[in-house]
Amino acid sequence: MRVTAAIPDWAGWHDAWVAAGDAYRVLAEDSEKRGRTRTAGESYVRAALYYHYAKFLWLEDLNKYRVTTQRSVDTLRKGMALLDPTFERVEVPLDLGRIVANLRRPSGTARAPLVILAPGLDSTKEELPRWEETFLRRGMATASLDGPGQGETGLALAIRPDYEVAVSALIDALASRTDVDMRRIGISGVGMGNIYAARSAAFEPRITAVATIGGPYTYAPAGQRSLRKFMHSARIDDETEARAYAERFTLHGVTERLEQPYLVLHGKLDHSFKWQDAERKAKEAKRGEFVLFEHGGGVCYTVDHEAKSLLADWMKERLAV
Repeated sequence: MRVTAAIPDWAGWHDAWVAAGDAYRVLAEDSEKRGRTRTAGESYVRAALYYHYAKFLWLEDLNKYRVTTQRSVDTLRKGMALLDPTFERVEVPLDLGRIVANLRRPSGTARAPLVILAPGLDSTKEELPRWEETFLRRGMATASLDGPGQGETGLALAIRPDYEVAVSALIDALASRTDVDMRRIGISGVGMGNIYAARSAAFEPRITAVATIGGPYTYAPAGQRSLRKFMHSARIDDETEARAYAERFTLHGVTERLEQPYLVLHGKLDHSFKWQDAERKAKEAKRGEFVLFEHGGGVCYTVDHEAKSLLADWMKERLAV
């Protein structure tokens, strides 16, 4: 509220959030000089999140968009270097670009199961450190992925419905590691990431379990900003063509293929996507489970702790030896 109250119009959104992120970066740098590494690391991570907010659905100046995307990436890495010695950047070639994931491992566990986290339409791996902690505290490693059309990967690779191509490439790249148990792989997604996660599990048999929060059954851009972002990510200039392409981002014919345990969480107060469509996802799958949060808003943000704790507990049980 403090940041947005000072924004006169949409054009000013980016600079206001960058300024807010800069304030936390100053705090981080000062704390680091004083040897207060915990505060420094946490402040860098918060600054990275604010830089991400700055360009969320914001495409008014594509040069600023690119610069701020990279700034968010670099600032998060700086913070994680102070907070988590297991933090590792994983780059995997794909087509003419690369996908990038942030890998983290729980302390005290020599060979932890892995949970791949798939962000949504304009979400990125820089948003996910708090969600990662939910799994890490329960003994699971995490790999937060910027797939095609997402975050820094999206600067080179267009959004695509067959997200499983990126997930399989990531699994291939991690297959030889001994510090994560690649026989026990879960995947989870939020928003549009619910389609990505379910598709990946349906077409990638090495995935053991899949759990999702919110999001559509079939994507249809709601509002001009979402449509514009989708068009930008898809490299499509024509609105009609873009809407037709969006229909390919669907779970139709996908959920029926799922052999793995499949958990679907949804908020009853989600005004963007009907809870009945979420229930349909679970019913179509062979081993689907559906949980509806009566007071849950979009992607269950109003019951965030409850939903993500439940999901992490469920995933831990499915990935147990």
